[in-house]
Amino acid sequence: MDYSMLKGKRILVADDSSEIRQILKILLEGEGYEVIEASDGNSALKAMEKNPDLVVLDINMPGKDGFSVCIEIRKTSLVPILFLTARNIESDKILGLSAGADDYISKPFSNAELLIRIKTLLRRNYIYHEKKKKNAQISNTIEIGELIINTDSQSVFVDGREVTLTKTEYDILLLFAKHPKKIFTLDNIYESVWENDAMGLSDNTVMVHIKNLRQKLGDNSRSPRFIKTAWGKGYYIE
Repeated sequence: MDYSMLKGKRILVADDSSEIRQILKILLEGEGYEVIEASDGNSALKAMEKNPDLVVLDINMPGKDGFSVCIEIRKTSLVPILFLTARNIESDKILGLSAGADDYISKPFSNAELLIRIKTLLRRNYIYHEKKKKNAQISNTIEIGELIINTDSQSVFVDGREVTLTKTEYDILLLFAKHPKKIFTLDNIYESVWENDAMGLSDNTVMVHIKNLRQKLGDNSRSPRFIKTAWGKGYYIE
């Protein structure tokens, strides 16, 4: 992919620290991105009216915290969300991903790693939307029981109702659906969905995405219809 296509993408940086906002503004503008700043949760939600292409979100902010902001954003938008926070407890990471974030990085952070994570999220989102714009004459679908995936429009239906998935959730589901009954380990999923961009990801990252995916599909984790667990091995679909 020509990464020049990402130049000019608009990034919302929501952090109550003016120093952090300034550092990120300089760093991101140096890469050719446009930066919108917000110093608290309510300002971040207001800034969503400017339609950012990606959101970098702190957790501890005045007013609404990052978790609440993330949940509110997810009610109307699938924009990529990256949590950037000093709270590096594993439970906070799980809570952030459960709220709908796509990725999580802790302070203090490596500038290089942050830029890689941002570029990865923007690239995947760009490809996702470009594919959705294509109006294929023949509709390609994958059907697994009451689960239907239209790979042209990247739409997912369960029991006749459309299910809204994030890009990561869709990629995981499609990986399983293209290889029914094949067991994918966490490493397999990392390599296939995140490709070479799994730096710093924990096992819980993919597990939380699968948990969210199951909930959206109406799957009962104890007796799932679609995404099943091969204990000690991984996940599969049938």
